[in-house]
Amino acid sequence: MKTILRLATILTWFNLLLWGFLIVLLALAALAVHAIPLFIPLVLFSSIPLNCYAALQLHKSIRQPVIRLSSQTPTGIRFVGFVALFFAISFVVNGFTLLSNAQTFVKLFKEQMTQVKEADLVFITAANAQRLGVIIIFLGLCIGANVILNFRLLRWYYLVKQSDADTPSSGDGR
Repeated sequence: MKTILRLATILTWFNLLLWGFLIVLLALAALAVHAIPLFIPLVLFSSIPLNCYAALQLHKSIRQPVIRLSSQTPTGIRFVGFVALFFAISFVVNGFTLLSNAQTFVKLFKEQMTQVKEADLVFITAANAQRLGVIIIFLGLCIGANVILNFRLLRWYYLVKQSDADTPSSGDGR
């Protein structure tokens, strides 16, 4: 379980820092261009760092059993985790779609960018689209693995707490 906890902690910090940074950047960009409707997806994407924060609370409670887990934390891990898992699945599916249809993506993208000079579109190639697909798959797998590992750690935490409550203490003199 130590290996799972260590891996979950690494993935949790990675997702928390990356997605927290991206959400802050997108929120600032939305404010700069007065794109208020962009805040709806930002609120949904914030489920990823929120799940990571709740997972860090769980990790702290597992490492130091005297620190009790808040009553809202398991609900946050489960509910927000399912939203984050939805994003993970959609990222992986979109990444594989981009990988398999890179030429079509590049062609359609260049058709949409008629106002942009051709010299500015030189970096839009099928190879770069495939690289983007691999990055999207990697991010989706990081989110999904993190959520699933934290679900397992939460279940393990409850099993340990239940077994501790079921076993009588040896110091009661009976």
